[in-house]
Amino acid sequence: MRDPATTGARALPTSFVIRIHREGWPFILAFAAATALLFWLSVPLGWLGLVLSIWCAYFFRDPDRVTPVRAGLVISPADGVVLPVVEESPPAELELESQSLTRVSIFMNIFDVHVNRAPCDGHLVRRSYRPGRFVNASLDKASEDNERMALRFSVDGDGQSTELTVVQIAGLIARRIVCHVDEGARVRAGERIGIIRFGSRVDVYLPSGIAPLVSAGQRVVGGETVIADLHSREPQRAGEVR
Repeated sequence: MRDPATTGARALPTSFVIRIHREGWPFILAFAAATALLFWLSVPLGWLGLVLSIWCAYFFRDPDRVTPVRAGLVISPADGVVLPVVEESPPAELELESQSLTRVSIFMNIFDVHVNRAPCDGHLVRRSYRPGRFVNASLDKASEDNERMALRFSVDGDGQSTELTVVQIAGLIARRIVCHVDEGARVRAGERIGIIRFGSRVDVYLPSGIAPLVSAGQRVVGGETVIADLHSREPQRAGEVR
């Protein structure tokens, strides 16, 4: 009989090698080439280039995550800090009914992992890209004004027609949103679905009647932190700085 502790340990990530997202390699190689040139021109400038090259590799890191897998859990699609939770209508381009839903916004700074993940088991019903501005993603108007990729997911195993909306939003420095999932594709909670380059934000619109389990100011981990439970009717949680 297998030892449960041993079995669990084998399921955990064991590699200490940092995975780099494929979107990052052109930038890392460009930074490395520029660093070599800077060292040739001036050693102090070369050291500055080396620091920036290390940061670039760090920015595009793509670590494995341990995702809770119980049906009904909504998993954070991004690393970052939760902005104030508000009631807003989801993007019009997704062709949903005009209604206010609870929006959980997660702001990613330039030091956060920028790989985005699926919030639930299900399939992608609709994907819609809309060009826009590049104002600071921490501002509330970024949800409406900024360039974005809106994703509408149908949740599996809920026994009813339940949908979640995830919106990738470009920020002040971000200039590219990447989504790897096509319409109709099936996803698992915590599965990688895309990346936003250089500082950005992800909005999650929860189904009607579902309150978030996270509070403004809380730091969440993409693919790991549970931000809502579709099977729970717990009221919205408050948070305190302690």
